[in-house]
Amino acid sequence: MNFNIRGENIEVTPAIREYVEKKISKLERYFSETPDAQVNVNLKTYNDKTSKVEVTIPMSQLLLRAEEDHLDMYAAIDLISDKLERQIRKHKTKVNRKHREKGNLNELFGSYETAPAVEEEEQDLEIVRQKRFNLKPMDSEEAILQMDLLGHNFFVYTDAETNNTNIVYKRKDGKYGLIEAQ
Repeated sequence: MNFNIRGENIEVTPAIREYVEKKISKLERYFSETPDAQVNVNLKTYNDKTSKVEVTIPMSQLLLRAEEDHLDMYAAIDLISDKLERQIRKHKTKVNRKHREKGNLNELFGSYETAPAVEEEEQDLEIVRQKRFNLKPMDSEEAILQMDLLGHNFFVYTDAETNNTNIVYKRKDGKYGLIEAQ
């Protein structure tokens, strides 16, 4: 794992850098081989003495992302580490269950890629951010899993059976919807 640690309104000291790398590196135990991932960490401090820590780990099969606000920077880093660990365990359990059905237990993660987070548009319909990503084939169940892991309310993917672009979304009643392109 390669670390990119940035600070906003705070100097990233060697002690902070070492603590972040130590905590996030513990996640490597969940992978069969050390992932070749770029770990992006943003540390922010505000005038009211609160700290915000954001960690994003994009990988070819999964996007791990968590953020935490806390008065203590080190406590926020601990909480982030716990959140990321829960995300990995949840994903691993669901993927292994799916592979068990197919008889492929050796592969830790499926052969699909998670779409990066998409920013919501502002009220004045001005596009303030644009992202591009590759759509990997998957079924709607896998897309819902990825959407939940990202904490978003929609997810765009390519359907493995029809090869069409589809969208799953979370409805206000807590259930899921599917939009199929033709």
